[in-house]
Amino acid sequence: MSESEQKPWGMEVQAFCTLLHLSQLLSFVIPVLGLLMPLVMWVTQKEQHPLVDQHGKNVANWIISMLIYALACFVLSFIGIGILGFILLGILNIIFIIMGTIKANNGVLWRYPMSLQLIK
Repeated sequence: MSESEQKPWGMEVQAFCTLLHLSQLLSFVIPVLGLLMPLVMWVTQKEQHPLVDQHGKNVANWIISMLIYALACFVLSFIGIGILGFILLGILNIIFIIMGTIKANNGVLWRYPMSLQLIK
């Protein structure tokens, strides 16, 4: 089997990309797992599959952006407005993850709004 025919983790590339986005929701079950799982999925397959690399970069940029925004909300929570920021950030995170998952399932590469493009 040639390298281009190999399936990431035994599944189709599109399904893997869908799961890559969806795996971020693991944070609601085990907090750190939703950060680590998509990164592990991306890093282990980015060399073999260019589409996985593109989706992985989008997810990694979103994760980094979320951490930066959460840090800003934490600092702002000392004056009260950060609590509202955390709530808004949580809602947007769920919406964006679901949208990214649906787009990936449809074969579309979608950039998360508000995502800082730190990894290119």
